Amino acid sequence: MSQPSSSSSSSSSSSPAMESFGAFVVLSDDLVLKILAKLEADPRDWARISCVSSRFSTLVSNVCCRSKCSRSIPSVVSDLVPLPPSSPDPPGGWASLHKLSVCCPGLLHAGVLLEHSDFGLELEIGPDLPFLPRNKPQAPPLPSDPSSTSSSWSLFDDLYLDTVYDVSESQIPPAPQPPADAVVQTPCRKRKRQLSGHVDSHLASGVWNLSREQGNKLLASRFRGDCLYICDWPGCLHVEEKRNYMLFRGVFKDFKRSRVWRTINDGNRSKIDLCCAFCACKETWDLHSAFCLRRVFGFHDDGEPVVRAYVCENGHVSGAWTERPMYT
Repeated sequence: MSQPSSSSSSSSSSSPAMESFGAFVVLSDDLVLKILAKLEADPRDWARISCVSSRFSTLVSNVCCRSKCSRSIPSVVSDLVPLPPSSPDPPGGWASLHKLSVCCPGLLHAGVLLEHSDFGLELEIGPDLPFLPRNKPQAPPLPSDPSSTSSSWSLFDDLYLDTVYDVSESQIPPAPQPPADAVVQTPCRKRKRQLSGHVDSHLASGVWNLSREQGNKLLASRFRGDCLYICDWPGCLHVEEKRNYMLFRGVFKDFKRSRVWRTINDGNRSKIDLCCAFCACKETWDLHSAFCLRRVFGFHDDGEPVVRAYVCENGHVSGAWTERPMYT
């Protein structure tokens, strides 16, 4: 009996893989998009399909998300991407804009879980280091040579010289100093929290909408000329042990041309290690420490600000409101 050829064996081994994807490989992009359109009710379905293959990820990001945003938030899309578009995509891409419109940033990306209790002040004035006085103890003067003052010798003179205060033996040796170029790390003051809500980004509760009026309520009066779209109040509510957090998300129009950006750039504000929940940016700016938010919100009795917000390079904003304290 003749042995099967190598070509037939290779085709039979690859047939299971072809059978699993064969139905979609032979379909055109138009037919695949019609199938994907049936799944737009739950945005999480598109996120799962994007993980299957690069083809599905491209179709969902560039076509499905753009079509969905144009129908769900048409005023925001027409303002962010005017016609004819100078840039075909909004900052961060259509997938980021769609995620921003339907997803809550979560407690982590909203800055609620920051470990430093000074909320950005350490970045401006430096770490809180203890002050140690460097006054050296004064040693008593050594007695003069007895032989120089008196020619007579006594037992008292030997006993006195044996028990004299020795400065070299009493002082504690100084601690070794680190090199000049070494980075001194101080322990962070951590706050223990018992969290009951979503820490990472998730599907937001409430109405999926963005409004410029809400953005005007957040920024300081001198930034009213900037266009910031924020989700409708109260955002996504997170009930925690200490207080309730109303998480919001938003996006700037032409962020690199806004007055907020000029304030951050001219002030040489440092970024913080807080990732954006909607794009690939790994660092953000604290709008509270940059004095871009309204100052009337104030602070709680433990020093936590009533409102905080963070913005990334693409103009995506994540933050949290809390109930304003009522002082008597």
